[in-house]
Amino acid sequence: MPPRRSYDQYCSAARALDVVGDRWTLLIVRELLAGPRRYTDLHADLPGVSTDVLASRLKDMERDGLTTRRRLPPPGAVYVYELTARGRELLPVLQALGTWGRPELGERRPTDAVRAHWFALPLLRELEGDGLVEVRLDEGCFHVHAGAADSPVYGDGPAPRDPDAVLTLDTPACIALSRGELSLREAIRDGRVAVSGDSPLAKQLREA
Repeated sequence: MPPRRSYDQYCSAARALDVVGDRWTLLIVRELLAGPRRYTDLHADLPGVSTDVLASRLKDMERDGLTTRRRLPPPGAVYVYELTARGRELLPVLQALGTWGRPELGERRPTDAVRAHWFALPLLRELEGDGLVEVRLDEGCFHVHAGAADSPVYGDGPAPRDPDAVLTLDTPACIALSRGELSLREAIRDGRVAVSGDSPLAKQLREA
């Protein structure tokens, strides 16, 4: 493997960009925050990335200690990629970047791809308390683990067990939340987000 390119600057920001500054790297981290993923899954949820670039980035990330690659036991018997503890530390970096990038969203362009779970990190910023939350959108369904320490931060599809709360919202409300035009508390209060569930977290959301 060729040596990693470097800015050769004695600055922690420059050193960080040496590791995660290449195109697609942080978006791969975003996908792996959902837990172990197969190469084919990553490629499907990163529209626009070539197979060569994705393979190269994954090798670089493994070399730099951000990810590991392991083989699942039978009957799966496939290789998956997952974040290391060092890689998971990029969650607040992605959240801060997402907050900073809100003004850049604007209107959705005809060429813009979208996946329901891409709204997980913006929503996670808004959630207070701990618990499993299922989110139902027009585009699909995903779930987030609010307050998660070592488990995946979110996942595509319905919650793997009975969720502590279910949030139901339409596309305009979801976009408004992503742009920062509306807080989750305001959306619930205005009836734009419906909350169901009897857990302390669901009650806390309804009372927000």
